[in-house]
Amino acid sequence: MKPRLSALAFAALLALPAHAGERYFGADLSFANEMDDCGAVYKDGGQRQDVYKIFKDHGANLIRIRIWNDAAWTDYSNLADVKKSIRRAKAAGMQVLLDFHYSDDWADGQKQIVPAAWAGIADENKLADALYRYTYDTLTALNTDGLMPEMVQVGNEINREILEQPDWPADRPTDWRRNALLIDAAIKAVRDAGAKSGTHPKVMIHIAQPENVEPWFAAAAKAGVTDFDVIGISYYAKWSHDTIPELGATVKRLTAAYPRAEVMVVETAYPWTLAWADNTNNQFGKDSLDPGFPPTPQGQKDYLASVSQAVIGNGGAGVIYWAPDWVSTRCHTRWGKGSAWENATLFDFQGNVLPGIDFMDRNYTPAQ
Repeated sequence: MKPRLSALAFAALLALPAHAGERYFGADLSFANEMDDCGAVYKDGGQRQDVYKIFKDHGANLIRIRIWNDAAWTDYSNLADVKKSIRRAKAAGMQVLLDFHYSDDWADGQKQIVPAAWAGIADENKLADALYRYTYDTLTALNTDGLMPEMVQVGNEINREILEQPDWPADRPTDWRRNALLIDAAIKAVRDAGAKSGTHPKVMIHIAQPENVEPWFAAAAKAGVTDFDVIGISYYAKWSHDTIPELGATVKRLTAAYPRAEVMVVETAYPWTLAWADNTNNQFGKDSLDPGFPPTPQGQKDYLASVSQAVIGNGGAGVIYWAPDWVSTRCHTRWGKGSAWENATLFDFQGNVLPGIDFMDRNYTPAQ
């Protein structure tokens, strides 16, 4: 007979914060399939290796993959491409975070443009139903193929109101009644799809830059958005006003304010050089630097270790690096030939893995 917990012990168990559990370290490898098709070479120890294997070997346990609704401008980040990516991640023994952008193009803290197929839906309840059905159907299709992700983002950097209409002014204030209706529909879709599978994905809500997170979640809670498991934060020195210690302080306050949720940095990156390997303008230049960390391989490594310690040391759950695989190749993007991120990858211009990748496999001092 199994021992029975006392009522007091059981209550104490229920009160344990979710962020006291698993730690997540990994990368967003949404470019990997495209990079392979473009002839990218990734090397570890001087030997060519599959990029998923490299990250697994260096401590990754979670791979983030984005999906757009109907991105006619690219052959990637659609359902077929996502299935390929999830198969690669699972074959390498890693969990998956699926990042719904809920747009046909990049959704971020500055824009959340509604997919073209939904742009004509004026009725908010019908729009919420379309969002629900798309999320549910996508996850069900993945589950049918044994590819259900372990974690799901309901939107990408949703600082602004999701599913913005194209004609809305840039300064339109968030309608939290509408925003909550839509976000809750997406969350319900994840819960319902998970209930019919053997996997119950955690739900993440993702906000760009730590200085924006607490006000957003306070407004969301007031509007009734409370059913989430993970708070995801983007943190970039280029776009955030906060220092690394201030990031840590935000993580600490969030873990206290939302004890049932894990808190993690789900996007970060830092340049290892200011040089170029191609003629495409890089997004990271001198304006992207933290004064304490030079744009060198060692500076990148130290920056990632400092960010990770700030997160873990304040009760956070982990750190994900954005686009470490987006190296320069022969292919063209809308920004030009090559990559706009080549100096912020975790590989040098010859494809050799950089020392910064080992931020995932270090012993960080946990919160006391």
